[in-house]
Amino acid sequence: MINELPQKQLVADSFGRAAAHYDDVALLQRQTADELLERLDLVKIKPKRIVDLGVGTGRNLDLLSKRYPEAQLIAVDIATGMLKQAKQTYREQQGLKRWLPTNNKPYYLAGDAENLPLADNSVDFVFANLTLQWCDPRASFAEIQRVLKADGLVMFSTLGPDTLYELRRSWAQVDDYPHVNMFYDMHDVGEAMTEAALTGMVLDADHYILTYSTAMALMKDLKVLGARNVNRGRRRGLTGKEALEKVQQAYEAFRQDNVLPATYEVVFGHAWGGKKAQTMSEDGSINIPISQIIRK
Repeated sequence: MINELPQKQLVADSFGRAAAHYDDVALLQRQTADELLERLDLVKIKPKRIVDLGVGTGRNLDLLSKRYPEAQLIAVDIATGMLKQAKQTYREQQGLKRWLPTNNKPYYLAGDAENLPLADNSVDFVFANLTLQWCDPRASFAEIQRVLKADGLVMFSTLGPDTLYELRRSWAQVDDYPHVNMFYDMHDVGEAMTEAALTGMVLDADHYILTYSTAMALMKDLKVLGARNVNRGRRRGLTGKEALEKVQQAYEAFRQDNVLPATYEVVFGHAWGGKKAQTMSEDGSINIPISQIIRK
């Protein structure tokens, strides 16, 4: 497990500032989203309420609405700047269809995956593309379990610890500060899902490689994406020109076929809400809703 979680306000601020130009360089995000959507072909669900958790710029809202036209969409993101961009993107993608009375306009909610602004057992499907890596998996999956109905589905992608290992090793030759965000491995994710009592859990991992002409081009893209270093132990203040030059020189050891690779470990997973656990009160009794009492 990662000892220190990223500072959430820094995450929100960073992605909020990145909203306007995020899609210009979000190649990986599009690839993983498309993979998740393809995996839905293997799942038979008819959701009435869908949460796009970590909606980002809203690129997937239109795709989800086309796949499930009768579902109510709820866009959730920790960055209000992203929510504003998502609303604009959805309008543009829908075109004139957005004025039809049958069009289910999404709701847009500012919220953290570790503290969702949603009622218990209120959601049929949670779609989370490259969002949960910024969260404590135990807290986020517990929240997802809380809001999912018993037969509700969560499908997600997140980043694993091999992500940007080339950049991490290059920085390690310059100083001892963490310059690249650390992410949970698939075993930690699986443990968190099990603790949350999600059922039918399936996990797998794949590696995506993006290529760049220079290490600086990679770092510029990360800045545009808002994927800044949010580790608590990060170096404070600006990084000097000399240090950046050393990083670029160290990164050259990874060059192949005249390009520099940037590896992303992507963990894919899905699970079902499952039966909710009964909670015991202080006097040892368990409250059971009348709706759950069946006469024989």
